[in-house]
Amino acid sequence: MESSKRHILCIDLKSFFASCECVEMDKDPFTYPLVVANPKQGDGAITLAVTPYLKMQGVKSRGRLYEIDKHIKYYIAKPRMSLYIAKSKEVIGIYLDFVSDEDLLVYSIDECFLDVTNYLKMYKMSDEELAEKILNTIHKKTKLTATCGIGPNMLLAKIAMDIEAKHNKNNIAKWTYDHIKTKLWPLTPLSKMWGIGKRMEHNFNMLGINSVGDLAHYDQNILKDKFGIIGVELWNHANGIDLSKIADFKKIAKTESFSHSQVLFKDYNENNIKIIISEMVDVLSERLRKNNKMTKCISLGIGYSKEIDNGFYHSVRLDSPTASNYEILRYCLIIFDKFYEYLPIRKVTICCGDLQKRDNIQLSLFENIKEENKPNNINSTIDAIKTKFGKNSLLKATNLLNDSTARERNQKIGGHDS
Repeated sequence: MESSKRHILCIDLKSFFASCECVEMDKDPFTYPLVVANPKQGDGAITLAVTPYLKMQGVKSRGRLYEIDKHIKYYIAKPRMSLYIAKSKEVIGIYLDFVSDEDLLVYSIDECFLDVTNYLKMYKMSDEELAEKILNTIHKKTKLTATCGIGPNMLLAKIAMDIEAKHNKNNIAKWTYDHIKTKLWPLTPLSKMWGIGKRMEHNFNMLGINSVGDLAHYDQNILKDKFGIIGVELWNHANGIDLSKIADFKKIAKTESFSHSQVLFKDYNENNIKIIISEMVDVLSERLRKNNKMTKCISLGIGYSKEIDNGFYHSVRLDSPTASNYEILRYCLIIFDKFYEYLPIRKVTICCGDLQKRDNIQLSLFENIKEENKPNNINSTIDAIKTKFGKNSLLKATNLLNDSTARERNQKIGGHDS
Protein backbone atom coordinates (compact mmCIF):
# COMPACT_ATOMS: atom_id res chain seq x y z
CA MET A 1 0.00 0.00 0.00
CA GLU A 2 1.34 3.43 -0.89
CA SER A 3 2.59 5.63 1.96
CA SER A 4 0.08 8.30 0.90
CA LYS A 5 -2.90 5.98 1.57
CA ARG A 6 -2.05 4.67 5.00
CA HIS A 7 -3.72 4.95 8.40
CA ILE A 8 -1.40 7.07 10.53
CA LEU A 9 -2.02 8.05 14.15
CA CYS A 10 -0.25 11.04 15.67
CA ILE A 11 -0.61 10.92 19.47
CA ASP A 12 0.38 13.71 21.84
CA LEU A 13 0.37 13.61 25.65
CA LYS A 14 -1.59 16.67 26.71
CA SER A 15 0.32 19.27 28.80
CA PHE A 16 2.82 16.49 29.43
CA PHE A 17 5.25 17.95 32.00
CA ALA A 18 2.48 19.59 34.04
CA SER A 19 0.28 16.49 33.83
CA CYS A 20 3.12 14.26 35.07
CA GLU A 21 3.56 16.51 38.10
CA CYS A 22 -0.19 16.46 38.78
CA VAL A 23 -0.30 12.66 38.59
CA GLU A 24 2.53 12.49 41.16
CA MET A 25 0.54 14.79 43.48
CA ASP A 26 -2.75 12.98 42.79
CA LYS A 27 -4.21 16.17 41.31
CA ASP A 28 -6.41 16.61 38.24
CA PRO A 29 -4.58 18.76 35.64
CA PHE A 30 -7.96 19.90 34.30
CA THR A 31 -8.87 21.50 37.64
CA TYR A 32 -5.48 22.22 39.26
CA PRO A 33 -3.52 25.45 38.52
CA LEU A 34 0.06 24.19 38.12
CA VAL A 35 3.01 25.75 36.31
CA VAL A 36 6.28 23.89 35.66
CA ALA A 37 9.12 26.38 36.04
CA ASN A 38 12.31 26.92 38.01
CA PRO A 39 11.27 29.01 41.06
CA LYS A 40 14.89 30.00 41.74
CA GLN A 41 14.84 32.17 38.61
CA GLY A 42 12.12 34.44 39.95
CA ASP A 43 9.40 36.04 37.86
CA GLY A 44 11.55 35.81 34.73
CA ALA A 45 11.52 31.99 34.77
CA ILE A 46 10.19 30.32 31.63
CA THR A 47 6.91 28.42 32.02
CA LEU A 48 7.95 25.08 30.55
CA ALA A 49 4.40 23.74 30.88
CA VAL A 50 1.05 24.67 32.38
CA THR A 51 -1.99 22.55 33.13
CA PRO A 52 -5.03 22.59 30.81
CA TYR A 53 -6.88 24.38 33.62
CA LEU A 54 -4.50 27.36 33.36
CA LYS A 55 -4.49 27.24 29.56
CA MET A 56 -8.24 27.78 29.62
CA GLN A 57 -7.54 30.95 31.61
CA GLY A 58 -5.15 32.26 28.98
CA VAL A 59 -1.84 31.20 30.55
CA LYS A 60 0.58 30.00 27.86
CA SER A 61 3.47 27.56 27.89
CA ARG A 62 6.95 28.88 27.06
CA GLY A 63 6.08 32.31 28.44
CA ARG A 64 7.44 33.99 31.57
CA LEU A 65 6.01 33.85 35.08
CA TYR A 66 5.62 37.64 35.18
CA GLU A 67 3.31 37.40 32.13
CA ILE A 68 0.70 35.47 34.11
CA ASP A 69 -2.24 37.64 35.18
CA LYS A 70 -1.75 38.76 38.80
CA HIS A 71 -5.30 37.70 39.65
CA ILE A 72 -4.68 34.06 38.69
CA LYS A 73 -3.61 31.82 41.56
CA TYR A 74 -1.20 29.04 40.68
CA TYR A 75 1.36 26.63 42.11
CA ILE A 76 4.88 26.06 40.80
CA ALA A 77 6.60 22.70 40.32
CA LYS A 78 10.32 22.51 39.57
CA PRO A 79 10.96 20.53 36.34
CA ARG A 80 12.06 16.90 36.79
CA MET A 81 13.29 15.48 33.49
CA SER A 82 13.96 12.04 34.96
CA LEU A 83 10.25 11.76 35.84
CA TYR A 84 9.12 12.86 32.37
CA ILE A 85 11.49 10.46 30.63
CA ALA A 86 10.27 7.58 32.79
CA LYS A 87 6.61 8.42 32.04
CA SER A 88 7.38 8.74 28.33
CA LYS A 89 8.98 5.29 28.30
CA GLU A 90 5.92 3.89 30.05
CA VAL A 91 3.63 5.28 27.35
CA ILE A 92 5.92 4.05 24.56
CA GLY A 93 5.63 0.58 26.11
CA ILE A 94 1.85 0.87 25.72
CA TYR A 95 2.21 1.79 22.03
CA LEU A 96 4.41 -1.29 21.53
CA ASP A 97 1.61 -3.44 22.93
CA PHE A 98 -0.44 -2.41 19.88
CA VAL A 99 2.15 -2.08 17.07
CA SER A 100 5.66 -3.32 16.36
CA ASP A 101 8.71 -1.11 16.73
CA GLU A 102 9.04 -0.67 12.96
CA ASP A 103 5.63 1.02 12.86
CA LEU A 104 6.33 3.41 15.74
CA LEU A 105 8.18 6.72 15.47
CA VAL A 106 9.04 8.57 18.69
CA TYR A 107 8.90 12.17 17.47
CA SER A 108 9.53 13.82 20.85
CA ILE A 109 9.26 13.03 24.56
CA ASP A 110 5.48 13.47 24.44
CA GLU A 111 4.56 12.76 20.82
CA CYS A 112 4.62 9.66 18.60
CA PHE A 113 3.45 8.47 15.18
CA LEU A 114 1.94 5.00 14.74
CA ASP A 115 1.27 3.36 11.39
CA VAL A 116 -1.72 1.10 12.12
CA THR A 117 -2.49 0.23 8.49
CA ASN A 118 -1.59 -3.43 8.84
CA TYR A 119 -3.25 -3.88 12.24
CA LEU A 120 -6.86 -2.91 11.57
CA LYS A 121 -7.93 -6.31 10.27
CA MET A 122 -6.16 -8.05 13.13
CA TYR A 123 -7.92 -5.93 15.76
CA LYS A 124 -11.15 -5.86 13.74
CA MET A 125 -11.37 -2.13 14.35
CA SER A 126 -11.45 1.09 12.35
CA ASP A 127 -8.55 3.50 12.81
CA GLU A 128 -10.76 5.72 15.00
CA GLU A 129 -11.79 2.79 17.20
CA LEU A 130 -8.18 1.67 17.62
CA ALA A 131 -7.09 5.24 18.42
CA GLU A 132 -9.77 5.47 21.11
CA LYS A 133 -8.67 2.15 22.62
CA ILE A 134 -5.02 3.29 22.75
CA LEU A 135 -5.92 6.62 24.37
CA ASN A 136 -8.13 4.89 26.95
CA THR A 137 -5.32 2.44 27.75
CA ILE A 138 -2.87 5.32 28.27
CA HIS A 139 -5.24 7.04 30.68
CA LYS A 140 -6.08 3.84 32.55
CA LYS A 141 -2.43 2.84 33.07
CA THR A 142 -0.77 6.24 33.54
CA LYS A 143 -3.62 8.71 34.31
CA LEU A 144 -2.25 10.87 31.46
CA THR A 145 -4.59 12.32 28.83
CA ALA A 146 -3.63 12.07 25.16
CA THR A 147 -4.97 13.54 21.93
CA CYS A 148 -4.82 11.85 18.53
CA GLY A 149 -4.89 12.95 14.92
CA ILE A 150 -5.60 10.41 12.17
CA GLY A 151 -4.67 10.85 8.53
CA PRO A 152 -3.66 9.09 5.30
CA ASN A 153 -0.12 10.40 5.81
CA MET A 154 2.01 11.74 8.66
CA LEU A 155 1.40 15.36 7.73
CA LEU A 156 -2.40 15.27 7.83
CA ALA A 157 -2.38 13.13 10.99
CA LYS A 158 -0.14 15.67 12.73
CA ILE A 159 -2.15 18.71 11.63
CA ALA A 160 -5.46 17.02 12.56
CA MET A 161 -4.03 16.45 16.03
CA ASP A 162 -2.62 19.98 16.38
CA ILE A 163 -5.65 21.83 15.06
CA GLU A 164 -8.77 19.83 15.85
CA ALA A 165 -8.31 16.85 18.19
CA LYS A 166 -7.97 18.90 21.38
CA HIS A 167 -11.37 20.50 20.69
CA ASN A 168 -13.24 17.21 20.26
CA LYS A 169 -14.87 15.45 23.18
CA ASN A 170 -13.03 12.18 22.57
CA ASN A 171 -9.71 14.01 21.81
CA ILE A 172 -9.59 12.41 18.33
CA ALA A 173 -9.77 14.04 14.90
CA LYS A 174 -9.54 12.37 11.49
CA TRP A 175 -8.59 14.24 8.33
CA THR A 176 -8.68 12.79 4.81
CA TYR A 177 -7.59 14.27 1.48
CA ASP A 178 -11.14 15.64 1.19
CA HIS A 179 -10.42 17.97 4.11
CA ILE A 180 -7.49 19.75 2.41
CA LYS A 181 -9.66 22.49 0.88
CA THR A 182 -12.10 22.82 3.77
CA LYS A 183 -9.79 22.50 6.79
CA LEU A 184 -6.14 22.82 5.71
CA TRP A 185 -6.26 25.73 3.26
CA PRO A 186 -8.16 28.14 5.54
CA LEU A 187 -5.45 27.84 8.24
CA THR A 188 -3.98 31.20 9.29
CA PRO A 189 -1.61 32.35 10.65
CA LEU A 190 0.76 30.04 8.82
CA SER A 191 2.61 29.07 12.01
CA LYS A 192 -0.42 26.95 12.96
CA MET A 193 0.76 24.47 10.34
CA TRP A 194 3.33 21.82 11.24
CA GLY A 195 6.77 22.77 9.92
CA ILE A 196 6.23 26.53 9.68
CA GLY A 197 7.71 28.57 12.51
CA LYS A 198 7.26 32.25 13.23
CA ARG A 199 10.30 33.27 11.19
CA MET A 200 9.26 31.27 8.13
CA GLU A 201 5.75 32.65 8.54
CA HIS A 202 7.22 36.17 8.35
CA ASN A 203 9.17 35.25 5.21
CA PHE A 204 5.99 33.97 3.56
CA ASN A 205 3.97 37.01 4.69
CA MET A 206 6.50 39.23 2.91
CA LEU A 207 5.56 37.39 -0.30
CA GLY A 208 1.85 37.98 0.31
CA ILE A 209 1.32 34.41 1.55
CA ASN A 210 -0.93 34.62 4.61
CA SER A 211 -2.83 31.33 4.66
CA VAL A 212 -2.05 27.71 3.81
CA GLY A 213 -4.31 28.10 0.78
CA ASP A 214 -2.18 31.04 -0.41
CA LEU A 215 0.90 28.85 -0.09
CA ALA A 216 -0.76 25.95 -1.93
CA HIS A 217 -1.52 28.17 -4.92
CA TYR A 218 1.82 30.05 -5.01
CA ASP A 219 4.35 29.48 -7.79
CA GLN A 220 6.53 26.67 -6.44
CA ASN A 221 9.42 27.68 -8.72
CA ILE A 222 9.63 31.02 -6.89
CA LEU A 223 9.51 29.19 -3.56
CA LYS A 224 12.35 26.92 -4.67
CA ASP A 225 14.47 29.90 -5.77
CA LYS A 226 13.97 31.63 -2.41
CA PHE A 227 13.96 28.71 0.03
CA GLY A 228 15.47 25.81 -1.90
CA ILE A 229 14.21 22.26 -1.32
CA ILE A 230 12.36 23.35 1.83
CA GLY A 231 10.23 25.77 -0.21
CA VAL A 232 9.07 22.90 -2.43
CA GLU A 233 8.47 20.66 0.60
CA LEU A 234 6.24 23.26 2.26
CA TRP A 235 4.35 23.81 -1.00
CA ASN A 236 3.71 20.05 -1.10
CA HIS A 237 2.58 20.09 2.53
CA ALA A 238 0.19 22.96 1.82
CA ASN A 239 -1.42 20.69 -0.77
CA GLY A 240 -1.61 17.77 1.67
CA ILE A 241 1.24 15.91 -0.04
CA ASP A 242 3.60 13.95 2.23
CA LEU A 243 5.31 10.83 0.88
CA SER A 244 7.50 10.27 3.96
CA LYS A 245 7.17 7.01 5.85
CA ILE A 246 8.00 6.12 9.43
CA ALA A 247 10.72 3.82 8.11
CA ASP A 248 12.43 6.84 6.48
CA PHE A 249 13.03 8.38 9.91
CA LYS A 250 14.33 5.17 11.46
CA LYS A 251 17.10 4.47 8.96
CA ILE A 252 20.58 4.74 10.38
CA ALA A 253 22.75 6.94 8.20
CA LYS A 254 25.64 4.90 6.85
CA THR A 255 27.21 7.59 4.71
CA GLU A 256 30.34 9.50 5.67
CA SER A 257 29.73 12.87 7.29
CA PHE A 258 31.50 15.86 8.82
CA SER A 259 29.90 17.52 11.84
CA HIS A 260 30.64 20.42 14.15
CA SER A 261 28.98 21.14 17.50
CA GLN A 262 29.37 24.05 19.88
CA VAL A 263 28.06 24.57 23.42
CA LEU A 264 27.69 28.30 23.98
CA PHE A 265 28.88 30.15 27.08
CA LYS A 266 25.75 32.33 27.25
CA ASP A 267 22.20 32.45 25.91
CA TYR A 268 21.91 33.39 22.23
CA ASN A 269 18.79 34.28 20.23
CA GLU A 270 17.70 35.06 16.68
CA ASN A 271 19.66 38.34 16.72
CA ASN A 272 23.14 36.91 17.30
CA ILE A 273 23.02 33.14 16.71
CA LYS A 274 23.55 33.55 12.97
CA ILE A 275 27.09 34.77 13.68
CA ILE A 276 27.81 31.42 15.34
CA ILE A 277 26.12 29.40 12.60
CA SER A 278 28.10 31.27 9.92
CA GLU A 279 31.41 30.65 11.71
CA MET A 280 30.65 26.95 12.10
CA VAL A 281 29.73 26.68 8.42
CA ASP A 282 33.10 28.23 7.56
CA VAL A 283 34.86 25.53 9.60
CA LEU A 284 32.92 22.70 7.92
CA SER A 285 33.23 24.03 4.37
CA GLU A 286 36.99 24.44 4.85
CA ARG A 287 37.16 20.82 6.01
CA LEU A 288 35.17 19.71 2.98
CA ARG A 289 37.54 21.50 0.61
CA LYS A 290 40.65 20.12 2.32
CA ASN A 291 39.29 16.60 1.90
CA ASN A 292 38.11 17.21 -1.67
CA LYS A 293 34.52 16.46 -0.61
CA MET A 294 31.07 17.89 -1.24
CA THR A 295 27.88 17.39 0.78
CA LYS A 296 24.41 16.50 -0.38
CA CYS A 297 22.70 16.50 3.04
CA ILE A 298 22.82 19.43 5.47
CA SER A 299 21.55 19.17 9.05
CA LEU A 300 21.12 21.84 11.73
CA GLY A 301 20.48 21.18 15.39
CA ILE A 302 19.58 23.82 17.96
CA GLY A 303 19.60 23.08 21.69
CA TYR A 304 17.80 25.47 24.00
CA SER A 305 18.98 26.45 27.48
CA LYS A 306 19.16 23.81 30.21
CA GLU A 307 15.96 24.94 31.90
CA ILE A 308 14.02 24.16 28.71
CA ASP A 309 15.91 20.99 27.77
CA ASN A 310 14.55 20.89 24.26
CA GLY A 311 15.37 21.95 20.72
CA PHE A 312 15.29 20.60 17.19
CA TYR A 313 17.43 18.75 14.66
CA HIS A 314 16.39 18.72 11.02
CA SER A 315 17.97 17.89 7.69
CA VAL A 316 17.54 18.83 4.07
CA ARG A 317 18.75 16.87 1.05
CA LEU A 318 20.09 18.88 -1.88
CA ASP A 319 19.48 18.32 -5.57
CA SER A 320 23.23 18.53 -6.19
CA PRO A 321 26.21 18.39 -3.78
CA THR A 322 28.11 21.48 -2.66
CA ALA A 323 31.08 22.64 -0.60
CA SER A 324 30.12 26.30 -0.86
CA ASN A 325 30.05 28.34 2.37
CA TYR A 326 27.20 30.37 0.92
CA GLU A 327 25.01 27.39 -0.01
CA ILE A 328 25.56 25.48 3.24
CA LEU A 329 24.85 28.62 5.30
CA ARG A 330 21.78 29.39 3.21
CA TYR A 331 20.21 26.02 3.97
CA CYS A 332 21.18 26.16 7.65
CA LEU A 333 19.39 29.51 7.97
CA ILE A 334 16.33 28.25 6.11
CA ILE A 335 16.09 25.33 8.57
CA PHE A 336 16.59 27.77 11.46
CA ASP A 337 13.88 30.13 10.22
CA LYS A 338 11.52 27.20 9.75
CA PHE A 339 11.81 25.68 13.22
CA TYR A 340 13.15 28.26 15.69
CA GLU A 341 10.75 28.95 18.58
CA TYR A 342 12.19 32.22 19.96
CA LEU A 343 13.78 30.53 22.98
CA PRO A 344 17.28 31.02 24.46
CA ILE A 345 19.91 28.95 22.59
CA ARG A 346 22.87 27.17 24.21
CA LYS A 347 23.99 24.62 21.62
CA VAL A 348 24.41 24.48 17.84
CA THR A 349 25.18 21.39 15.77
CA ILE A 350 25.76 21.34 12.02
CA CYS A 351 26.34 18.19 9.99
CA CYS A 352 27.30 17.76 6.34
CA GLY A 353 26.37 14.25 5.30
CA ASP A 354 26.17 12.04 2.21
CA LEU A 355 29.68 13.16 1.27
CA GLN A 356 30.89 12.68 -2.29
CA LYS A 357 34.28 13.18 -3.87
CA ARG A 358 34.45 16.42 -5.79
CA ASP A 359 36.27 14.67 -8.65
CA ASN A 360 33.25 12.38 -9.18
CA ILE A 361 30.63 15.14 -9.41
CA GLN A 362 28.73 15.36 -12.68
CA LEU A 363 28.60 18.98 -13.84
CA SER A 364 25.37 20.44 -15.16
CA LEU A 365 25.27 21.46 -18.82
CA PHE A 366 23.45 24.62 -17.76
CA GLU A 367 26.10 25.91 -15.31
CA ASN A 368 28.82 28.40 -16.14
CA ILE A 369 31.85 26.47 -14.87
CA LYS A 370 34.09 29.52 -14.57
CA GLU A 371 31.50 31.42 -12.55
CA GLU A 372 30.79 28.32 -10.43
CA ASN A 373 34.47 27.97 -9.51
CA LYS A 374 35.05 31.61 -8.51
CA PRO A 375 33.87 31.23 -4.87
CA ASN A 376 35.83 27.99 -4.49
CA ASN A 377 38.99 29.58 -5.86
CA ILE A 378 38.69 32.45 -3.38
CA ASN A 379 37.99 30.07 -0.49
CA SER A 380 40.92 27.87 -1.48
CA THR A 381 43.22 30.91 -1.40
CA ILE A 382 41.88 31.85 2.05
CA ASP A 383 42.42 28.25 3.22
CA ALA A 384 46.06 28.36 2.04
CA ILE A 385 46.74 31.65 3.87
CA LYS A 386 45.23 30.33 7.12
CA THR A 387 47.20 27.09 6.84
CA LYS A 388 50.46 29.01 6.48
CA PHE A 389 49.91 31.94 8.85
CA GLY A 390 47.28 30.68 11.32
CA LYS A 391 43.50 30.55 11.48
CA ASN A 392 43.29 34.09 12.90
CA SER A 393 45.44 35.58 10.13
CA LEU A 394 42.31 36.30 8.07
CA LEU A 395 39.03 37.11 9.80
CA LYS A 396 35.62 38.28 8.70
CA ALA A 397 34.34 41.53 10.19
CA THR A 398 31.70 39.53 12.10
CA ASN A 399 34.50 37.56 13.80
CA LEU A 400 35.41 40.77 15.65
CA LEU A 401 31.96 41.15 17.22
CA ASN A 402 31.48 40.41 20.92
CA ASP A 403 29.11 37.51 20.20
CA SER A 404 31.65 35.78 17.95
CA THR A 405 33.55 32.76 19.29
CA ALA A 406 35.78 32.15 16.26
CA ARG A 407 39.01 33.81 17.46
CA GLU A 408 38.89 32.12 20.86
CA ARG A 409 38.15 28.70 19.35
CA ASN A 410 40.90 29.13 16.76
CA GLN A 411 43.46 29.69 19.52
CA LYS A 412 42.24 26.66 21.49
CA ILE A 413 42.55 24.30 18.52
CA GLY A 414 46.04 25.41 17.69
CA GLY A 415 45.58 28.26 15.28
CA HIS A 416 48.52 30.64 15.94
CA ASP A 417 47.84 34.36 15.94
CA SER A 418 49.78 36.60 13.60
